[in-house]
Amino acid sequence: MVEMLWPTSLLCGMGADKDVALVTDGRFSGATRGAAVGHISPEAACGGPIAAIQDGDIIAIDVAKQKLSVELSASEIGDRLKHLPPFEPKVKSGYLKRYLDKVTSASKGAVLLD
Repeated sequence: MVEMLWPTSLLCGMGADKDVALVTDGRFSGATRGAAVGHISPEAACGGPIAAIQDGDIIAIDVAKQKLSVELSASEIGDRLKHLPPFEPKVKSGYLKRYLDKVTSASKGAVLLD
């Protein structure tokens, strides 16, 4: 995803790449620099737990154990998700609309359904 190069490059350019990690449900190319955790699934748009994360939340990343966790209780995450407005896609027609309607989450293989 080309759009993911901008935030990682910005963090590196600011010198923050040693202190800040980018955690996203987006996908990265091989050009990403710094600490970046992608492919979080299910995606926020599907109501995945990443949608509950707010500014100031503490996220722990253990690279050796391949573990990502947020310092929130399951009930807090559930409460936040309940209060989110429904996701409303900006794309209403064309190929991107078909993609939205027919392609599964990355956690399910991102396959095209009939």
